[in-house]
Amino acid sequence: MKTSMKIIHWFPRILCILAILFISMFALDAFNGRDTIWHELGAFALHLVPSYILILFMVIAWKWELIGGSILIMMALGLTPFIYIHNYNMNHSVGMSLFIILMINFPFILTGGLFILSHFMKLKNSPRELQNQV
Repeated sequence: MKTSMKIIHWFPRILCILAILFISMFALDAFNGRDTIWHELGAFALHLVPSYILILFMVIAWKWELIGGSILIMMALGLTPFIYIHNYNMNHSVGMSLFIILMINFPFILTGGLFILSHFMKLKNSPRELQNQV
């Protein structure tokens, strides 16, 4: 496998893991110091539900790049209005709300696109590799 193919293969996987870790970081607000540790751990597990779903999507994309990449893109684009409305209601700033959407959704749109690109590059290069092996 060529170096460029290795990069296209691994970059979306690493980026997706980093983006999920970034989203998971927001679950830390479950620890407020006022509740019992068991209540806080339960709230933390509940706050991690989006990360669990994103991990499921990443596993699908890892195995079936075209399907998983499409799911990641559709998920990010589909959640954009909800994230915008939620953040606009909190801060009443269009610019800040758009920046938050960019920070949260863009990595998943980029990752999905890279998974799809990886799928088509492997499809394009697979006949050549078979010819070189014969």
